Amino acid sequence: MERRNTVQKDLVLNAVKGMKSHPTADQVYNLISKDYPSIGKGTVYRNLNILAESGEIKKIEIPDGADRFDFNTSEHYHSQCIECKSVFDVNFDAIPDLEKHIKNTDNFKFISYDILFKGICSECQKNQTKEY
Repeated sequence: MERRNTVQKDLVLNAVKGMKSHPTADQVYNLISKDYPSIGKGTVYRNLNILAESGEIKKIEIPDGADRFDFNTSEHYHSQCIECKSVFDVNFDAIPDLEKHIKNTDNFKFISYDILFKGICSECQKNQTKEY
């Protein structure tokens, strides 16, 4: 079934592209609702998932946190600050066909993967009082 373009979908896509910060669904909703207060949170969430399924944006699943959305759909990795929880692109070439290098002893069918590096962003390092 072909999905039709809607005004709401365009608003969501443009918000993610404009934010350039790996926003959560709530952050996208908050941005859009400033100018379009009648838009529903469910509409934003639904359109984020539609855009991710169609490959127009990338959905980044964050363990123990809210999913993030990325306008950059090329194959790349991410890092997350353990202090402020911000997500960033990692400047590292993606490893092609990475799943083919795994010794798959359980006959597991790989569908996708996300690699998330954890650390402390430069902004949080300036305010850091705790040693790791």
